[in-house]
Amino acid sequence: MPQRRRADEFAALARELALKPTLTTTLQAIVESAVKTIDGAEYSAITVKQGNFQYRTVASTGDLPLRVDAIQYEIGEGPCVDALTNGHVLRSDDLAVDHRWPSFGRRATATTDVVSMMSHRLFLEDDDAIGALNLYSRKRAAFASLDTSVLDVLATHCAVALARAAEHDENQHLRTAVESNRDIGVAMGILMATQLVTKHQAFDVLRIASQHSHRKLRDIALDVIETGSLPGLGSGLQQIH
Repeated sequence: MPQRRRADEFAALARELALKPTLTTTLQAIVESAVKTIDGAEYSAITVKQGNFQYRTVASTGDLPLRVDAIQYEIGEGPCVDALTNGHVLRSDDLAVDHRWPSFGRRATATTDVVSMMSHRLFLEDDDAIGALNLYSRKRAAFASLDTSVLDVLATHCAVALARAAEHDENQHLRTAVESNRDIGVAMGILMATQLVTKHQAFDVLRIASQHSHRKLRDIALDVIETGSLPGLGSGLQQIH
């Protein structure tokens, strides 16, 4: 594909992703765009792993990626798993005979139509989260001639879009919580005034206290309203900075 046309496509993708209203729609737009813009890609998916939680496929263009990913997560090996933990970009031209992931490769090719796969790690702004953009094909060596710089550009657009969408979702969650529960809003106002923190920081303090005490957010808010303060606030503030 000519370089000028590729640049135009990525510019259009950036504009499209910026307009997506939620994280879910952004993720789906990314995998669909990957299939359209990456030569050889028949399917695409995004895997996210945060902290010690299990791997999750958060967007997919079809059933094949979900089945392939499930095998990777169960066995604990594969291009996606290695891209997330050890590498930047990993490619397999024929999973059935790839010595790097023998158990995964044999099972994936025996139970699905996948033959080739490529995974590119996404560098997310959240230090506790890692992600990967995965490409799949039913043909051998489907990505052998792919210019990895093209995939780098797409992955960069993906990471930026994910960061923006996640921030949008967090802001929406904050607005919904405040609008739906007056007590939470009052408690946030008290913390903002007494601790000189922002609206988002006040909400995070309440959320951290709720998680640590295994109590509902509204109950924590009522404590703040009744006492004017929140026990253990110092540690809570440290965690949001």
